Amino acid sequence: MYEEFYGLNRAPFDLTPNPKFLLLTPTHREALHMLEYGVTSRKGIILLLGDAGTGKTTLLRKALSSRLSSRGAGVEAVDIVYIRNPKLTSGELFEHLATGFGLAKGATSSRPTFLKALEDSLLKRLRAKRVATLIVDEAQALPDEILEELRLLANIESDDIKLMPLVLAGQPELADRLNEHHLRQLKQRIVLRHRLNPFDLQETATYIFGRVRLAGGDASRIFTRDAVVAIQNASEGIARTISVICDNALLHGFALQKQTIDGAIVADVCRDLDLRVATGATEAPASTETSTPSHGEARAVEPDVQVGLRDLSRSAR
Repeated sequence: MYEEFYGLNRAPFDLTPNPKFLLLTPTHREALHMLEYGVTSRKGIILLLGDAGTGKTTLLRKALSSRLSSRGAGVEAVDIVYIRNPKLTSGELFEHLATGFGLAKGATSSRPTFLKALEDSLLKRLRAKRVATLIVDEAQALPDEILEELRLLANIESDDIKLMPLVLAGQPELADRLNEHHLRQLKQRIVLRHRLNPFDLQETATYIFGRVRLAGGDASRIFTRDAVVAIQNASEGIARTISVICDNALLHGFALQKQTIDGAIVADVCRDLDLRVATGATEAPASTETSTPSHGEARAVEPDVQVGLRDLSRSAR
């Protein structure tokens, strides 16, 4: 509705987990490298944690869309079974795996038959330099009995290597559950672990600028500095909430026929969304200095923050 008014070729803040709109902060980049390394090196169980809305699913979709890079890992390809709805029975879990890995019809007729067919399939993939992995999203909702099934499946191995690395992605309460005594054996088998944190102000600006740029626009001409700071304060750095605020702010600005989204518009939107509008949200941070990025992808983003925050400062005057 508002795209043409703001010079955009698509809506920049849709909530679908489109990997094309993934903007890698250092913590997201580290998580992606962990997933790549853990899966292609067959490291067993890998745990990805993050509050709701911090980008776990988008990150997993990014890994899936690239099928996990296998450079230098001695891996020809990665075969992935991805479970989005973890509220499964054991039988449904086995059906997912049998379908995803192309097991013969009838492989799930009994537990022993399934486990033998799965192990044979995994060994065949190992000989072909292919990795088979299971990724479970929203893993905090897994019943205890399925967590135990996953632990046993992750134990399938040859003499010297795990045959099916397992990725569990979930909210922080998953970590709390893993501290329970009856799940200690599962926790002991977690080899790699990473937590996605909410964005700081710089990362929020990067997120807004990057998504607007990918939609064909220029955020420094649309969002004032006050607006960015207000969005950061109200969202507490949660990517999904940032997107909701920005989308509503653009719609509200369009309704008012205002080409620039300022702190006042953001405050109105946040009140409508029943989000906290922090006192002093329009105050500029003490410094907009950024550290020198260390490698490629970061260099493409960080200068936008430096230049963009200066532009936003000028446009707010």
